[in-house]
Amino acid sequence: MAMPKTTQLGDLQLAILQVLWELGEGTVTDVYQALLAERGLAPTTIATMLKKMDEKGVVEHHAEGRRFIYRPTVTREQVRRSMVADLTERLFGGDPAALVAHLISRNEIRAEELTALERQIAEARSTEPKTAEPKARKKEGKR
Repeated sequence: MAMPKTTQLGDLQLAILQVLWELGEGTVTDVYQALLAERGLAPTTIATMLKKMDEKGVVEHHAEGRRFIYRPTVTREQVRRSMVADLTERLFGGDPAALVAHLISRNEIRAEELTALERQIAEARSTEPKTAEPKARKKEGKR
């Protein structure tokens, strides 16, 4: 599935996507009710945001009578990947190692999480395609 531009999703758009990912699909009323306690927004605000998200390509809708039923067109993983890539590009010059180093140096990652990350790094190394060693250069000036 091609990924629409999601790097600029706002907080409310992410909250709406979370609701739709949980429900699979839903109406403005469904989303409104799910976010009411947390956000206290008017149904018209939710409807407007869903329309914008539809235009952006991150949700799509079909009509059932007078109701529009919305469903996400992007997965959680696609949104995460896109937004983390954007964050990494904008704040760390595109260097994911700098992002991880920042998180570690700021104590944002607990010891047990570091252990899990070390396991993931080891697994990634073991499944990484082996690159051939560079061939030794032929001696220059050989006659």
